[in-house]
Amino acid sequence: MMTLTGAPELAFIQNVGPMGAILIAVVVLVLFGRGKISSMMGEVGKGISSFKKGVEDGKKEVEDQTAEAARDVTPEDDKDKA
Repeated sequence: MMTLTGAPELAFIQNVGPMGAILIAVVVLVLFGRGKISSMMGEVGKGISSFKKGVEDGKKEVEDQTAEAARDVTPEDDKDKA
């Protein structure tokens, strides 16, 4: 069956029970080893942290640009009249 995006559905993932998940985890552990998996998880954590930092920097940049655009642009001559 095809989804709206045209990609085939992965229906077999919905049928993986707890024993299947344990079996998959054991196979991955045997194939890659504990050290490789832990280093990969460390890299995933660094990637997530970097993404969050990038999002925060982007928000700050947008806020700074908004504050710059919202500054008072009234001519000096008209400020005295107010």
